[in-house]
Amino acid sequence: MASLGQAQTRHFYNVIQITYIFYNKVISMLFLKELYEDAKNIKKQDPACRNLLEVIILYPGFHILVFHRLAHFLYCHKLLFLARLISQIGRFFTGIEIHPGAKIGRRLFIDHGMGIVIGETATIGNDCTIYHNATLGGTGKDKNKRHPDIGNHVMVGAGAKVLGPIKVGNYVKIGANSTVLKNIPDHVTVVRCNKIIVPT
Repeated sequence: MASLGQAQTRHFYNVIQITYIFYNKVISMLFLKELYEDAKNIKKQDPACRNLLEVIILYPGFHILVFHRLAHFLYCHKLLFLARLISQIGRFFTGIEIHPGAKIGRRLFIDHGMGIVIGETATIGNDCTIYHNATLGGTGKDKNKRHPDIGNHVMVGAGAKVLGPIKVGNYVKIGANSTVLKNIPDHVTVVRCNKIIVPT
């Protein structure tokens, strides 16, 4: 009984500690600065956007980044159920599914967004753009690391499928409805199935 009581006490202490850290994370200026940076980037990238308020209120690509930052924080602190719950709420409201375990860099621009899926072990670099219906997913053949690593300044076109534990280099453009199943070097454009056409 004593050991059970001690375990419960430790669990309660851990929950309180994580809740305190989470509270500080949410209200910290760094967190707000990251969101402000995301909003400014969306306004800069989208010619149809008129002001930051429009981004904050109306853009699902911004909303899902808010949900994902919270979910990823919880995921990193082993609160897996809460992390998945927040990500699913984000999916319900935006139509964009990002697993809490996915690592996303700064200034990601998700344009339109509906139907995007990003898997648990995917990583995305800084200053990337992803269009609607794109998938950063797995092939079903791999374990542990199952999803792609996307470099910096990468554009993933509408309906593109980037599958498996592959690496996509920096400054790559992936055409709409392309399928990428192997590593892609820097500074190229990819169309159809792994076909590299020109340096970008």
